[in-house]
Amino acid sequence: MLKSSFTDDKVEAGIDEAGRGCLAGEVVAAAVILPKDYTHTWLTDSKQLNKKQRELLRLEIEKEAVSIGIGTASPQEIDNINILQATILAMHRAIELLTPKPELLLIDGNYFKPYFFTMHQCVVKGDSLFLSIAAASIIAKTERDRLMEQYSKIYPKYGWENNAGYATKGHYEAIKQHGITPLHRKSFRLL
Repeated sequence: MLKSSFTDDKVEAGIDEAGRGCLAGEVVAAAVILPKDYTHTWLTDSKQLNKKQRELLRLEIEKEAVSIGIGTASPQEIDNINILQATILAMHRAIELLTPKPELLLIDGNYFKPYFFTMHQCVVKGDSLFLSIAAASIIAKTERDRLMEQYSKIYPKYGWENNAGYATKGHYEAIKQHGITPLHRKSFRLL
């Protein structure tokens, strides 16, 4: 079972993102503050769960969380500042929406730019170690999937309702056949 918290006394927020490796759409970050004593038997990294499990857990997280923030960075921002910086920008935007303000940020991964005067701890594979990061992972992934499903109605030829903008064979074929959309990341290798 994942750990409830990193410290005993600080207000902690778990932070994770979805969509860094995609060819199209925003990078989405989520920040989640859970109650200190929160436990859950099967909450884990969103990549270990199927879509139905993620959606059920999102409802649970929305019900139980102290606070949730969701931030995005657009394809244009990704192209302008690079995917790593855009991911951090999306994370900062998500943190900004939290109430109360966290005292410690638990970041999934190994790199982060400090958020004002808030302590942070990078945790490699943190979404499989801490409940708050796993919760952020699920919120970010479900939010991004919902966005890409909406975009697939505007641009139906790219299969985004199934591939979520990732680099699948079908997505590459659609780019070859139909060109790129305003939602494609031009700084990524698209062909």
